[in-house]
Amino acid sequence: MNELIKITEQNGKQAVSARELHSFLEIKDKFADWIKRMFEYGFIENIDYQSLSDFSEKPNGGRPLINYALTLDCAKEISMLQRSEKGKQARQYFIECEKRLKKPLSQVEIVAQSAQLLLQQSQQLETLQKEVNHIKARITTSEESFITIAGYATLEKKRIDNKRASIIGRKVAKYCRDNDIIIGQIFDPRFGYVNTYPRDIIQMFF
Repeated sequence: MNELIKITEQNGKQAVSARELHSFLEIKDKFADWIKRMFEYGFIENIDYQSLSDFSEKPNGGRPLINYALTLDCAKEISMLQRSEKGKQARQYFIECEKRLKKPLSQVEIVAQSAQLLLQQSQQLETLQKEVNHIKARITTSEESFITIAGYATLEKKRIDNKRASIIGRKVAKYCRDNDIIIGQIFDPRFGYVNTYPRDIIQMFF
């Protein structure tokens, strides 16, 4: 079955983006006017739908778009209310999705899903590790000469453990403060915000 409208999970339930449904149904009215009119049919917030305004992307840095996560039942009823071919198509699609969700998975499907999940996790870990390595090895402020202690060690191919890095970091930080030298910062996924220093200053303490 082709995916006509993306179905995601919201608070443990299958959900549909109201904006995506609005687009699929080819509604001419503005989204805000249309969805308000639909909710007047008796749908209840936090039962049939949930506001997603806090999680929506901000267009061009402006206000966040208002969106809603609709339950499959809610999306199905709203589709039926349109009394159009697109509405009929969407309603049938949601019915088929519900059938697939209720159908027990075979052993082959369970194994396939588990394998897919493991693959996704492996890819995510690989991507995260690349990002960590990149952060370590690249310049971390607008000035080309600034870098973290770990980043300097990586670039210079010097082996250094966390304890040694911490000792050097304290020495470099003290030297910078004593000599009114700017100390930068960068966010590291593992350690939070870490300091960056001029490369030539770090070199003095290695």
